Amino acid sequence: MKAAGHGMFPAPRRATRRIRLGSVEIGGGAPVSVQSMTKTDTRDVAATVAQIHELETAGCEIIRLAVPDRAAAEALRTIRRETRAPLVADIHFDHRLALAALEAGVDGLRINPGNIGGADRVQELARAAGERRVPIRVGVNAGSLEEDLLARHGGATAEALVASALRHVRLLEDVGFHAIKISVKASDVARTVEAYRRLSRETDHPLHLGVTEAGTSFAGTIRSAVALGVLLSEGIGDTLRVSLTDSPVTETRVGLEILRSLGLRAPGASVISCPTCGRIQIDVMSLAREIEAALEAHQRECPDAPRPLVAVMGCMVNGPGEAREADIAVAGGKGRAAIYVRGRPVATVPESEIVRVLMDQVRAWRPN
Repeated sequence: MKAAGHGMFPAPRRATRRIRLGSVEIGGGAPVSVQSMTKTDTRDVAATVAQIHELETAGCEIIRLAVPDRAAAEALRTIRRETRAPLVADIHFDHRLALAALEAGVDGLRINPGNIGGADRVQELARAAGERRVPIRVGVNAGSLEEDLLARHGGATAEALVASALRHVRLLEDVGFHAIKISVKASDVARTVEAYRRLSRETDHPLHLGVTEAGTSFAGTIRSAVALGVLLSEGIGDTLRVSLTDSPVTETRVGLEILRSLGLRAPGASVISCPTCGRIQIDVMSLAREIEAALEAHQRECPDAPRPLVAVMGCMVNGPGEAREADIAVAGGKGRAAIYVRGRPVATVPESEIVRVLMDQVRAWRPN
């Protein structure tokens, strides 16, 4: 797709080195991957595994876990055995926890060089990770830059973020470690965009995009969509995380939708729904979200299956007529709903059966 007068949109992807994180390839033309982070206590293995399974179902491709202490590092052994997605250990302050996470079998490390200790500790990690072919993300945040860089640049500027990142990348490269990914996150759009633009001119290592501490679901989604949308449209970025004060599943869905909106992923579930009014006799908002989630799961399991347009209508007044505009539709009534295929009614089902019956029709649907 071309934007008149502005060349290709989005721009061609920036050429980067390719690394492998578990089963996921990053950089070098590989698809931009979507990451999130568990929000459970990593030491609670059952809760953490359950959340990872939710994220896997939602389409999250790389999952990061906080490792605040030795117990969390030990829990990673069981978590790794019971999950499929690549796991990244997020380490602050104590490099020994990173070494323990490597022993537990994680697929990647994320360290913040500003708080992990001196050069000797960073390089010790590099040697251990290199032996296991585990990549390291150098994750620089505006809130934890080194004091000398803050003084030199007059604060946590975009230039300071990039200088910190490149300083620590050199430490890794000096011991022959090159399976590196970099992030330079600020909490506002302007610094984030400027930092990644500068960094992309200075290195060919793959870049992980994100706005740190972006905010609640509403504000954080907007900030992330603006910053990541600008960068991805310029061809910058190899992985991303949308950081929200919300569930990691929401983070994943927002990340996927950003990629889809730029044509960097195949279209997702095609659901249209009525805006609701005083006539509705069914919870359209909840039903539409449930159907959308079911369609997303179906499309991940069967990526080559047809993708019908599904409509969710809240009443029996306008619903049947509007249903003719969709391939498959639901028109809700009091405690029940009519299911339409190509505008023709095929079933009337109780509210509890709507999603199951509709998904049966989705699986059976074929274009004319």
